[in-house]
Order: sequence, then structure tokens, then C-alpha cells
Amino acid sequence: MDMTQAIILTIMTAATPLLLAAIGELVVERSGVLNLGVEGMMIMGAVAAFAVAQITGSAGLGAISGLIAGLLFSLLFGFLTLTLVANQVATGLALTILGLGLSGMIGEAFIGLPGLKLAAIEIPALSQIPFIGPILFKQDPIFYVSILAVIGVNWFLFKSRAGLRLRAIGDNHSSAHALGVKVVRTRYLAVMFGGACAGLAGAHLSLVYTPQWVENMTAGRGWIALALVVFASWRPTRVLAGAYLFGAVSIGQLHAQALGLGIPSQFLSALPYLATIAVLIIISLNRRMTLINTPASLGKSFVPER
Repeated sequence: MDMTQAIILTIMTAATPLLLAAIGELVVERSGVLNLGVEGMMIMGAVAAFAVAQITGSAGLGAISGLIAGLLFSLLFGFLTLTLVANQVATGLALTILGLGLSGMIGEAFIGLPGLKLAAIEIPALSQIPFIGPILFKQDPIFYVSILAVIGVNWFLFKSRAGLRLRAIGDNHSSAHALGVKVVRTRYLAVMFGGACAGLAGAHLSLVYTPQWVENMTAGRGWIALALVVFASWRPTRVLAGAYLFGAVSIGQLHAQALGLGIPSQFLSALPYLATIAVLIIISLNRRMTLINTPASLGKSFVPER
């Protein structure tokens, strides 16, 4: 029982940053914007969170700083792609490269320092329930934010007028503009939300998952989050399931190494990325379903004057 509980807890911890980054990117893509800079925003959130936590002695302030760092980076992406109408794919890739380089420079002074761990929130009485209590009611604040984000985004997209407008922009920005919807403003807000989620996901890595700073510690999780959005067919509840599936794969390879199964460690380390490739191949086999669910204006720039 204790082993099962420990495995579930580690899966939840591994899945949380993936879930946060993916749910933020889902909103961005639903608005018709393709931001490939998730990895860059995550790593900037991770280094900002760790640095501020070290300087202030507060992991909570570190988490907030990680969120702000991701948001500011997303504003740079928004300015380039929405205001200056730069190519979204190229800009996103440049943002990732910039984030990886800049975070390495900022984090150099913090390498090897012991980290501050974000304390768990223990809900009275409920956290004492055998087995379930520690799993659901004794978690770090970012875990609860990720679950609330899924619920909130699902309600926003399919139950609110603002969500309907956002989806309309993603499906046909020209028609939405003709109906009086503020396309650029809405997309800016979506991009900012995605950046904040990615930054908070990075903060989770450096304050909860492994409370330390290591260069390139996101290790491709931003790219996995992008794949998760496609895997989930742009549905928030499916993102939740996919994130925990990938979290289980990530943790499974660590337990396999600990058990000494004789499988090469390099192969086990590559499992999460092999799973990502496998999922994308499976999705590509059903092109009709992919085309139905993909926002029609995804990746297309919007210029009202043209």
C-alpha cells in the first residue's frame, strides 16, 4: 500500500508541470496562435522561481516570480507575432532558444545551491483519510492550481461567451473580426495566459519536482506539452488524462531503473519522448479527426487592413 501510494504521488508530481504547460498552450492554440516557445517560457519560469526563492527565502514568492517570468516572455512573443506579425513558428523557436540561453546565464550563480521546496497544503481532516488523504489533500499549491486550471478552462471554452468568442477567432479570425470581436486583444490575453501557465510549470520543476537549479532542467517537457495538446484534440479534460499518462511513463522508467531490470538506462530515459512520437504517429493515422478538431486559423497571422 505504501509503495502504491508513493508511486501515485510521484506520478502526480511529474504530471503537474506537463498539465499546466499544456492547458495554457491549449488556450493559446484555441485562439488560433501557435506558440512553440513553451520550453523557453518554462525554463525562464524555473530559473526565476529558483533565483527569487534563494534571494528572498520564500518559495511562494519564487512561484509567483516564475509565473511572471513566463508571462513576460509570452508578451515578447505576442508583440512579435501579433503586433509585428512575425512568423509564429520561427518566433516560437527563437523564444525557446533565447530562454534556454538566458536561463543558463542567469542560473549560473545558483548551480549547486540547495533549493527551497514549496510547502504542501494540508487540508485538515481530509488529509488524514487513509491512502486517499495524502494523495489528494496534502499536495503543493501548484498541483491544486493545475486541477483548477483544467476545470476553469473547460468551463470558459464551452460554457462562457468569452470562450465562444475565443474559439470563433481560432476557427475563422476574419469572420470573428467582421462580427466585431477584438481578435488581437483576445489573442494577446490567450498568449499571456499560456505564458503564465508555462512559467508556473517551470516554477514547479525547480521548487517542487527537484528543488534545485540545473541548466536545461525542463528536458524537453515543453515539447511534450505541445504534443499533449494535439493528443488531447484541444480538449481540456483529455489534456488532464494525457498529462498523467505521460507522467506515469516518466516515473515508470525511474522505477524500472531502480528495480534493475537489465534494460539500458539510455532507453529508459528516452521512454517519455518515444511515447510522444508514438502518440503523434497514432494521431496522424486519423487525419479526418485531427482536421475536424484543429482550429482552422491555427498559426495564421491576422492583419485587419489586409
